[in-house]
Parts: sequence; C-alpha cells; structure tokens
Amino acid sequence: MSVIEYPKDPVLEFSEEEKLFRESVREFCEKYIAPKWIEVDEKAEKDPMAIPVDLIKKMGEQGLFCIPCSDKYGGQGGTYTMTTIAIEEIAYADPAVALAVYALLNNGWPFALELFGKEEVCQEIIPEVAKGNAFFGIASTEPQGGSDVAGIKTTAEKKGDVYVFNGEKAYISGVGEVQKLPWGGGWFLIARTGGEGHRGLSAFAFIVRKNGKLKEGWIPTIYEDIGRHGLTTGGFILENFELEKDYLLGEENKGFYHVMEGFNLARIVVAAATIGAARWLLEKAVEWFRQRKLFGGRSIASFQGVSFKFADLYARWEASRYFVYRAARLADKIYIEKDPNFSPKDLNVPVALAKNYGPETCVDLAEEVMKWYGAYAYTKEAPIFRAWLGPFSYVIGAEGAQNIMRYIIARDIIGREFVQG
Repeated sequence: MSVIEYPKDPVLEFSEEEKLFRESVREFCEKYIAPKWIEVDEKAEKDPMAIPVDLIKKMGEQGLFCIPCSDKYGGQGGTYTMTTIAIEEIAYADPAVALAVYALLNNGWPFALELFGKEEVCQEIIPEVAKGNAFFGIASTEPQGGSDVAGIKTTAEKKGDVYVFNGEKAYISGVGEVQKLPWGGGWFLIARTGGEGHRGLSAFAFIVRKNGKLKEGWIPTIYEDIGRHGLTTGGFILENFELEKDYLLGEENKGFYHVMEGFNLARIVVAAATIGAARWLLEKAVEWFRQRKLFGGRSIASFQGVSFKFADLYARWEASRYFVYRAARLADKIYIEKDPNFSPKDLNVPVALAKNYGPETCVDLAEEVMKWYGAYAYTKEAPIFRAWLGPFSYVIGAEGAQNIMRYIIARDIIGREFVQG
C-alpha cells in the first residue's frame, strides 16, 4: 500500500478504466520491476551493456510499449494519458528511472513515427517495438550542441532510391539496446538535407539493425553514465550509411517541425517519470520521519526546518503532477480525439511547464531526502542516491534543457518578437 496517494481531485479525476489500468501496471511493477531495480542499476553500473533484455521482453508482453499507437500497427490502441500513467508507475518502481526512460522512449517516439511515417514503415517497426524486440528512440543531439536542433550538421544526401548519411550523434539513448535486442531498432533521427538553419532538416526512421542484422556505416560508442544505469547512452559516427528513401518521415526539409511535435510528446512522459520517482522519494521521507528519533525521542519531522521543507516539496510535486496530466489530457485532445479546437502548438506551454517543474522538483526532493537521512544516505546501502542521479539527467539537458523550457513559456506568452534576441 502506497503511503503517498493521489487526493480526490475533481479537476483531474481519473476514469474507472484509467484506474484499472494504473492498478494493472502497478501490480506488474511490484512483481517484476521493484524487486529488480537496484540489481539492474548495479549490474549496468559495472557494465553498461548489461541490458535487462528479459525484463524488457516482459514489459512488452505486458503491453507497456507503444501504448498510444494504433492496434493496426501492433500498438495498444490506448491514450496518451494511459501512457503517462504507465511511465509514472514504472518510475515509482524503478526510481533510478532507467526502465521508465526505456518505456517512455518506446512510447513517445513510435507514436511520432506513426504520425509521420509511411504505412509500410510503421507496419515494419512498431510491432517489434511493442513486443519488446526492438528499440526506437530519438537521435538529434550532436557533439557541438544539444538543444540547438537547427544547428545539426549530420547530412543525408539523396542518391537515387537511398539517402546517404555522414556525421556524428552524441548522448543518444539505446545505442546498446539496438545491438542486443532480438530484432534491433533505431531512432527518429534528424539530418540535414537542405541548406542551413531549421528549414534544411529532415526526419527519418533511422534503423541501423533489423531482423538481427547490423547495417554497414554505423560506428557506435557506449558512454559510462553516472546514473540511470540499465539503459545505455552512447554516440555513433555515420560513414556513408545508406537508408532507403521510404524511411523519410513526413516531408523532406520539414523535419524540424516534425521533431518538435515529437519532443512535446516525449517531454510529457519524461516529466511523468520524474513525478513517479518523486512519489517514491516522498514515501521514503515519510517512512524515515516515522522511525527516526532524536533529542529524547522526538521525530525529526517535529522540527519545522524539516516538516516545512517537506510541505513545500510536496506542494511542488502536486503542481508537477497537475502539469503532467494536464499536458497528457491535451495530447489526447489533439492526437487521439482529433478535436478541431486544438492544435499541436497548444501543447507548447503545458508541456514546457511539466518538463520544467517535474525534473527540478524530483532532484531537489532527492537532495533533501538525502540530507534528512544523514550519513546513511551517503552509503550505497541506502538507495536514495539512485533516485537522485537518474532524474538529474533531465535537469542537465536530456529531452531539452531546462532553460529551453523557460524560453518556450516566455516566447509563447510574451510573444516571439519580444523574446528573441
């Protein structure tokens, strides 16, 4: 039984179907993920390629990937709110968030693939991702800059029926998974097909390994991260890598706009992962307060310096949770219900609020919980540090730097002409 439960909330009430879905995901996570998450984190810390392939396969069998994708492509035919619920629960069970991040990538980016990909490409890739046989994430970051998508230098030159790629990508999730999962996989990759700036970019379903066979011209490297072990991060160099033209997503030279929609979808579930980890941290704090006695038997929560700080962080968690589910509901309006009263740009500010608040709240909470635990938190016996290092990746830049979120909010509220330099 969770210590921290959602209060009754008429503004953001979950349907019976959503409650049952949450319970089914929670039961799966309690059985298969919660008992394993520390082991997964420890093994992959020593060997980044110690990927929990069997657990990924179980998650696929449970239907935790491609939740919002159409069932005609082997997806679950669910909603983005259901996707968000699943990611939150996975992160609660694995607050180091490696498995949650694997799941969020393999929900958000296959859905973006469905939005822009050709029928036969969706039919080929999405079913394998849904079953846990393949990885499909995002590859936009390059060594010279992360959030500067318009500055991408990797090129894709069209030659007959193929595009030929040259360049380098960095800080990409899933570089190991595409090599170890049965089918393979790849990324929603952005490359330059035209002139300078954002109008010269195109998006691709960039598959480097399929049916267990690795294509030539892809040279990967695996990084050793400080946290979030269990999901690989790496880079790769492309040397005359050939990809059939059918793997172009949407229109040529419109890739910047396509990937921005994808980022909005991905950032919702990124924030969902951080509120799931934060809920775990809140519970660890409450458990500690109820057992830790000082100065003649007083609970440390009896000191206002502790309890007031907890109250402030709890309030930030509630706000973050509201921002996350508000954005998920709006994504459903736009992409699932196709409500004509809403458009993709309406997601900009709600998503930026969720991505801005969720990760920062989670990391600040983790730091405070470690202080409340004291010296014990500085040992590996206490798992709190794992829930600090994993979500921290989303404060320092993954899926868009925090100041980019602030820029989006200011730009859309104040006006682009007043905010741009």
